[in-house]
Amino acid sequence: MTAEINWQKSSFSGADDNQNCVELARASGQIMMRESDAPDVVVTMSREKLRAFLLGIKAGEFDHLI
Repeated sequence: MTAEINWQKSSFSGADDNQNCVELARASGQIMMRESDAPDVVVTMSREKLRAFLLGIKAGEFDHLI
């Protein structure tokens, strides 16, 4: 039996039924990421890779994409 995955989204995503958000979860030592409107597509990464990505976001490295 597979353990249930507890997906978490940002409080900035809005209402609980909002389908325009990115969700994160942790399982088997990996971080998993998916879009709420495409829940079958899951990207996995290490904590270190996620940390580097989040630091890049905070530093504004991806601002040109939005």
